[in-house]
Amino acid sequence: MTSGPVQVTGRVLSLKRAGAYHHLTLVAEGVAERTHPGQFVALAVGDRNSPMLLRRAFSIYRARPSGAYGGSVEVVFAVHGAGTAWLSQLRQHDEVDVVGPLGHPFALPKQPVSCVLVGGGYGSAPLFGLADRLKERGCAVHMVLGAATGDRLFGALEAKRSARSVTVTTDDGSVGIEGLVTDPLPDLLGRTGSEVIYACGPMAMLRAVSAVSAEYGVWSQCAVEESMACGIGVCMTCVLPVVGDDGILRLTRSCVEGPVFGGDRVLWDAVGTVPEGTWGAPAGAGH
Repeated sequence: MTSGPVQVTGRVLSLKRAGAYHHLTLVAEGVAERTHPGQFVALAVGDRNSPMLLRRAFSIYRARPSGAYGGSVEVVFAVHGAGTAWLSQLRQHDEVDVVGPLGHPFALPKQPVSCVLVGGGYGSAPLFGLADRLKERGCAVHMVLGAATGDRLFGALEAKRSARSVTVTTDDGSVGIEGLVTDPLPDLLGRTGSEVIYACGPMAMLRAVSAVSAEYGVWSQCAVEESMACGIGVCMTCVLPVVGDDGILRLTRSCVEGPVFGGDRVLWDAVGTVPEGTWGAPAGAGH
Protein backbone atom coordinates (compact mmCIF):
# COMPACT_ATOMS: atom_id res chain seq x y z
CA MET A 1 0.00 0.00 0.00
CA THR A 2 1.25 3.48 -0.87
CA SER A 3 2.26 5.44 2.24
CA GLY A 4 2.45 9.08 3.28
CA PRO A 5 -0.14 11.86 3.16
CA VAL A 6 -1.11 13.84 0.08
CA GLN A 7 -2.86 17.15 -0.49
CA VAL A 8 -5.63 16.98 -3.06
CA THR A 9 -8.71 18.86 -4.15
CA GLY A 10 -11.61 16.72 -3.05
CA ARG A 11 -15.13 16.90 -4.41
CA VAL A 12 -18.32 16.24 -2.50
CA LEU A 13 -19.95 13.02 -3.58
CA SER A 14 -22.67 13.08 -0.93
CA LEU A 15 -23.62 14.74 2.34
CA LYS A 16 -26.45 13.29 4.41
CA ARG A 17 -27.75 13.28 7.94
CA ALA A 18 -26.97 10.37 10.26
CA GLY A 19 -29.01 10.97 13.40
CA ALA A 20 -27.52 14.02 15.12
CA TYR A 21 -24.52 13.96 12.77
CA HIS A 22 -23.48 14.62 9.18
CA HIS A 23 -21.95 11.92 6.96
CA LEU A 24 -19.70 13.44 4.27
CA THR A 25 -18.25 11.47 1.36
CA LEU A 26 -15.46 13.09 -0.64
CA VAL A 27 -13.85 11.89 -3.85
CA ALA A 28 -10.18 12.38 -2.98
CA GLU A 29 -7.80 10.53 -5.26
CA GLY A 30 -4.70 9.17 -3.56
CA VAL A 31 -6.00 9.40 0.01
CA ALA A 32 -8.05 6.22 0.30
CA GLU A 33 -5.37 3.81 -0.90
CA ARG A 34 -2.96 5.19 1.72
CA THR A 35 -5.41 4.96 4.62
CA HIS A 36 -5.20 2.61 7.61
CA PRO A 37 -7.89 2.45 10.35
CA GLY A 38 -7.38 5.14 12.97
CA GLN A 39 -5.92 7.79 10.67
CA PHE A 40 -7.58 11.12 9.91
CA VAL A 41 -7.91 13.84 7.29
CA ALA A 42 -7.57 17.61 7.69
CA LEU A 43 -10.09 19.61 5.66
CA ALA A 44 -9.83 23.28 4.73
CA VAL A 45 -13.03 25.16 5.54
CA GLY A 46 -14.49 28.34 4.08
CA ASP A 47 -13.81 30.01 0.75
CA ARG A 48 -10.70 31.95 -0.26
CA ASN A 49 -11.85 35.05 1.58
CA SER A 50 -12.79 33.19 4.75
CA PRO A 51 -11.16 34.20 8.07
CA MET A 52 -11.15 30.49 9.04
CA LEU A 53 -7.48 29.74 8.40
CA LEU A 54 -7.15 26.49 10.34
CA ARG A 55 -8.14 23.11 8.98
CA ARG A 56 -10.57 20.79 10.75
CA ALA A 57 -9.43 17.25 11.55
CA PHE A 58 -11.78 14.27 11.24
CA SER A 59 -11.28 10.56 11.78
CA ILE A 60 -11.74 8.55 8.60
CA TYR A 61 -14.92 6.48 8.76
CA ARG A 62 -14.46 4.61 5.49
CA ALA A 63 -11.83 4.72 2.75
CA ARG A 64 -12.68 3.23 -0.64
CA PRO A 65 -9.73 3.14 -3.08
CA SER A 66 -11.98 2.68 -6.10
CA GLY A 67 -15.49 3.56 -7.15
CA ALA A 68 -17.55 4.95 -9.99
CA TYR A 69 -16.09 8.41 -9.38
CA GLY A 70 -12.67 7.35 -8.07
CA GLY A 71 -11.22 6.82 -4.61
CA SER A 72 -13.25 8.30 -1.76
CA VAL A 73 -13.04 8.95 1.96
CA GLU A 74 -15.93 9.33 4.38
CA VAL A 75 -16.07 11.31 7.63
CA VAL A 76 -18.75 11.84 10.25
CA PHE A 77 -19.04 15.09 12.16
CA ALA A 78 -21.28 17.18 14.40
CA VAL A 79 -21.74 20.93 13.98
CA HIS A 80 -19.83 22.65 16.79
CA GLY A 81 -18.69 25.93 15.24
CA ALA A 82 -18.29 27.97 12.08
CA GLY A 83 -16.03 25.43 10.35
CA THR A 84 -18.29 22.42 10.76
CA ALA A 85 -21.32 24.62 10.00
CA TRP A 86 -19.70 25.49 6.66
CA LEU A 87 -19.06 21.82 5.94
CA SER A 88 -22.68 20.97 6.75
CA GLN A 89 -23.85 23.30 3.96
CA LEU A 90 -21.76 21.75 1.18
CA ARG A 91 -23.45 20.44 -1.94
CA GLN A 92 -22.60 17.70 -4.39
CA HIS A 93 -19.55 18.54 -6.56
CA ASP A 94 -18.37 21.32 -4.20
CA GLU A 95 -14.59 21.36 -3.77
CA VAL A 96 -12.77 20.81 -0.46
CA ASP A 97 -9.01 20.88 0.03
CA VAL A 98 -8.00 17.61 1.71
CA VAL A 99 -4.75 16.57 3.41
CA GLY A 100 -4.44 12.95 4.45
CA PRO A 101 -4.22 10.37 5.65
CA LEU A 102 -2.52 11.74 8.76
CA GLY A 103 -1.41 10.24 12.05
CA HIS A 104 -0.49 6.79 13.27
CA PRO A 105 -3.18 4.10 12.88
CA PHE A 106 -4.34 1.34 15.19
CA ALA A 107 -1.86 -1.52 15.59
CA LEU A 108 -3.31 -4.88 14.55
CA PRO A 109 -2.70 -8.14 16.45
CA LYS A 110 -0.19 -10.48 14.85
CA GLN A 111 -2.31 -13.51 15.81
CA PRO A 112 -6.11 -13.99 15.82
CA VAL A 113 -7.48 -12.82 19.18
CA SER A 114 -10.82 -11.68 20.54
CA CYS A 115 -11.15 -7.87 20.48
CA VAL A 116 -13.60 -5.36 21.95
CA LEU A 117 -14.17 -2.12 20.03
CA VAL A 118 -15.63 0.74 22.11
CA GLY A 119 -17.05 3.90 20.54
CA GLY A 120 -18.67 6.98 21.99
CA GLY A 121 -20.99 9.08 19.82
CA TYR A 122 -19.61 9.64 16.33
CA GLY A 123 -16.25 8.56 17.73
CA SER A 124 -17.33 5.06 16.74
CA ALA A 125 -16.89 5.91 13.03
CA PRO A 126 -13.24 4.75 12.59
CA LEU A 127 -13.97 1.45 14.36
CA PHE A 128 -15.87 -0.02 11.41
CA GLY A 129 -12.90 -0.01 9.05
CA LEU A 130 -10.87 -1.43 11.93
CA ALA A 131 -13.44 -4.21 12.43
CA ASP A 132 -13.04 -5.21 8.78
CA ARG A 133 -9.26 -5.45 9.10
CA LEU A 134 -9.47 -7.44 12.32
CA LYS A 135 -11.88 -9.94 10.80
CA GLU A 136 -9.54 -10.37 7.84
CA ARG A 137 -6.95 -11.51 10.39
CA GLY A 138 -9.33 -14.02 11.95
CA CYS A 139 -10.09 -11.95 15.05
CA ALA A 140 -13.43 -12.15 16.83
CA VAL A 141 -14.88 -8.63 17.02
CA HIS A 142 -17.26 -7.41 19.71
CA MET A 143 -18.52 -3.81 19.75
CA VAL A 144 -19.80 -1.53 22.50
CA LEU A 145 -21.39 1.71 21.29
CA GLY A 146 -22.53 4.46 23.62
CA ALA A 147 -23.88 7.99 23.59
CA ALA A 148 -25.79 10.42 25.76
CA THR A 149 -29.04 9.82 23.85
CA GLY A 150 -30.28 7.49 21.11
CA ASP A 151 -29.97 10.06 18.31
CA ARG A 152 -26.29 10.53 19.18
CA LEU A 153 -25.39 6.90 18.62
CA PHE A 154 -23.60 6.20 15.38
CA GLY A 155 -23.50 2.93 13.50
CA ALA A 156 -25.65 0.75 15.75
CA LEU A 157 -27.22 -1.05 12.78
CA GLU A 158 -23.95 -1.33 10.87
CA ALA A 159 -22.33 -2.78 13.97
CA LYS A 160 -24.59 -5.82 13.75
CA ARG A 161 -23.05 -6.59 10.37
CA SER A 162 -19.50 -5.81 11.50
CA ALA A 163 -19.27 -7.58 14.86
CA ARG A 164 -19.98 -10.92 16.45
CA SER A 165 -21.81 -9.17 19.29
CA VAL A 166 -23.05 -5.61 19.82
CA THR A 167 -23.80 -3.87 23.11
CA VAL A 168 -25.44 -0.43 23.11
CA THR A 169 -25.60 1.99 26.03
CA THR A 170 -27.15 5.44 26.43
CA ASP A 171 -26.86 7.77 29.39
CA ASP A 172 -30.63 8.27 29.49
CA GLY A 173 -31.57 4.66 28.75
CA SER A 174 -33.51 5.61 25.61
CA VAL A 175 -31.71 2.88 23.64
CA GLY A 176 -30.00 -0.23 24.95
CA ILE A 177 -28.58 -0.35 28.47
CA GLU A 178 -28.90 2.74 30.65
CA GLY A 179 -25.43 3.84 31.67
CA LEU A 180 -21.90 4.29 30.34
CA VAL A 181 -19.99 2.22 27.79
CA THR A 182 -17.71 1.01 30.56
CA ASP A 183 -20.57 -0.54 32.56
CA PRO A 184 -20.89 -3.72 30.45
CA LEU A 185 -17.15 -4.03 29.74
CA PRO A 186 -16.11 -6.28 32.67
CA ASP A 187 -18.79 -8.86 31.88
CA LEU A 188 -18.05 -8.70 28.15
CA LEU A 189 -14.31 -9.17 28.70
CA GLY A 190 -15.01 -12.18 30.89
CA ARG A 191 -17.45 -13.81 28.47
CA THR A 192 -15.37 -13.30 25.33
CA GLY A 193 -11.86 -13.71 26.73
CA SER A 194 -10.88 -10.61 24.79
CA GLU A 195 -7.23 -9.59 24.90
CA VAL A 196 -7.42 -6.17 23.23
CA ILE A 197 -9.67 -3.13 23.58
CA TYR A 198 -9.78 -0.48 20.86
CA ALA A 199 -11.55 2.76 21.75
CA CYS A 200 -12.42 6.06 20.14
CA GLY A 201 -14.56 8.81 21.61
CA PRO A 202 -14.54 11.66 24.14
CA MET A 203 -11.51 11.95 26.39
CA ALA A 204 -13.48 11.15 29.54
CA MET A 205 -14.66 7.91 27.95
CA LEU A 206 -11.13 6.96 26.90
CA ARG A 207 -9.88 7.58 30.40
CA ALA A 208 -12.58 5.29 31.83
CA VAL A 209 -11.98 2.57 29.22
CA SER A 210 -8.24 2.67 29.93
CA ALA A 211 -8.92 2.25 33.64
CA VAL A 212 -11.05 -0.85 33.01
CA SER A 213 -8.40 -2.22 30.65
CA ALA A 214 -5.70 -1.80 33.29
CA GLU A 215 -7.86 -3.39 35.99
CA TYR A 216 -8.49 -6.51 33.89
CA GLY A 217 -5.02 -6.75 32.37
CA VAL A 218 -6.19 -6.11 28.81
CA TRP A 219 -4.10 -4.17 26.29
CA SER A 220 -5.88 -1.01 25.11
CA GLN A 221 -5.44 1.38 22.21
CA CYS A 222 -7.21 4.73 22.28
CA ALA A 223 -7.73 7.14 19.38
CA VAL A 224 -7.91 10.53 21.06
CA GLU A 225 -10.21 13.37 20.05
CA GLU A 226 -7.93 16.31 20.75
CA SER A 227 -8.39 19.54 18.81
CA MET A 228 -5.82 19.58 16.01
CA ALA A 229 -5.30 23.01 14.52
CA CYS A 230 -2.69 22.09 11.90
CA GLY A 231 -2.69 18.28 11.78
CA ILE A 232 1.03 18.08 10.92
CA GLY A 233 2.77 18.69 14.24
CA VAL A 234 3.64 22.37 13.87
CA CYS A 235 1.28 24.27 16.17
CA MET A 236 1.62 22.12 19.35
CA THR A 237 -2.03 22.65 20.33
CA CYS A 238 -2.86 18.94 20.59
CA VAL A 239 -0.16 17.78 23.03
CA LEU A 240 -0.88 15.13 25.66
CA PRO A 241 1.27 13.83 28.54
CA VAL A 242 2.41 10.43 27.28
CA VAL A 243 5.02 8.01 28.60
CA GLY A 244 7.20 6.74 25.74
CA ASP A 245 8.71 3.31 25.18
CA ASP A 246 11.83 4.60 26.95
CA GLY A 247 9.83 5.38 30.11
CA ILE A 248 10.21 9.15 29.68
CA LEU A 249 7.17 11.41 30.09
CA ARG A 250 6.77 13.92 27.27
CA LEU A 251 4.15 16.31 25.95
CA THR A 252 3.37 14.37 22.79
CA ARG A 253 1.62 15.64 19.66
CA SER A 254 -1.64 13.79 19.05
CA CYS A 255 -1.63 14.55 15.34
CA VAL A 256 1.83 13.13 14.60
CA GLU A 257 2.65 10.56 17.30
CA GLY A 258 -1.07 9.76 17.66
CA PRO A 259 -3.99 9.94 17.41
CA VAL A 260 -3.75 6.32 18.60
CA PHE A 261 -1.95 5.75 21.90
CA GLY A 262 -1.68 2.85 24.30
CA GLY A 263 -4.26 3.55 26.97
CA ASP A 264 -1.74 2.84 29.72
CA ARG A 265 0.72 5.39 28.29
CA VAL A 266 -1.47 8.51 28.58
CA LEU A 267 -1.63 10.38 31.90
CA TRP A 268 -5.36 10.97 31.59
CA ASP A 269 -5.69 12.85 34.88
CA ALA A 270 -3.01 15.31 33.76
CA VAL A 271 -4.38 16.13 30.29
CA GLY A 272 -4.21 19.90 29.77
CA THR A 273 -1.33 20.34 32.23
CA VAL A 274 2.45 19.98 32.29
CA PRO A 275 2.96 17.21 34.88
CA GLU A 276 5.96 17.22 37.15
CA GLY A 277 8.78 15.23 35.59
CA THR A 278 7.83 16.04 32.00
CA TRP A 279 10.92 15.96 29.78
CA GLY A 280 12.01 19.48 28.78
CA ALA A 281 9.55 21.24 31.08
CA PRO A 282 10.72 24.33 32.99
CA ALA A 283 11.75 23.80 36.59
CA GLY A 284 8.74 23.86 38.86
CA ALA A 285 6.28 22.75 36.20
CA GLY A 286 3.44 20.69 37.55
CA HIS A 287 3.27 22.49 40.87
